[in-house]
Amino acid sequence: MRRATIAEWTKLRTVPGPAGLLAGTVVLTVALGALTATVVRCEAAGCGHDATRLALTGVQLGQALVALLAVLAVCGEYGSGMIRTSLAAVPRRGVLLAAKAAVVTGPALAAGTVAVLGSVLAGRLLLPGSGFTPEHGYPPLSLLDGPTLRAAAGSVLYFGLVALLSVGIAVVVREPAAAAGVVLGLLYLFPLAVRLVADEDVQRLLWTVSPVNAGLAVQATTDAAALPLTPWAGLGVLAAWAAAALALGALALRRRDA
Repeated sequence: MRRATIAEWTKLRTVPGPAGLLAGTVVLTVALGALTATVVRCEAAGCGHDATRLALTGVQLGQALVALLAVLAVCGEYGSGMIRTSLAAVPRRGVLLAAKAAVVTGPALAAGTVAVLGSVLAGRLLLPGSGFTPEHGYPPLSLLDGPTLRAAAGSVLYFGLVALLSVGIAVVVREPAAAAGVVLGLLYLFPLAVRLVADEDVQRLLWTVSPVNAGLAVQATTDAAALPLTPWAGLGVLAAWAAAALALGALALRRRDA
């Protein structure tokens, strides 16, 4: 496992793209969170906004770059034919998949940590100027506050789980454009489709199985009781999607890429 991980890390850091995607994850996540904290206003007490969630809005944009990082790391080998060399060097398919997942998820978690901390800091600095003040019932954002810490930590884990989900899908699909389409469809089109469903019961059911809707429930700090799932249970739904994708990826490696 150690040799496989080192080899995968060498491949990832020597190809163009990953560093830019990781930097973009941080920049876009913080930028969108800062923009949201500036634009959304709280004119009076009880305005109903979740300040922590507003500050972390950028996670919904940064996740796309994490997904593309995973697709690049996996599908690049299939496009160049290097996957045959990797399979010859690491005959145990499960070890190879675990190494790829670890090498993608580690940087995704690191970038996610920086992005989330930057978003919370930006929210702490900018939200008071938008009316989110103690007088309106909003103390400054702080990681010493339990719900805010849970939302921040959960958002970092969210980035990691999106990376794992994307690795699994990329191994199954193999073709870069198609894999990116499938992953981004899950991340953006699925939540949109849920909103378009008129029946409330069906909408609620789809919400609970949506990897994004359920996964981002971990960010809720003021309206968590009204959600179909508790914050950590919602993140568990995304974890189940990631586990299923990796299981399919492992099966594909064993049977199709034997």
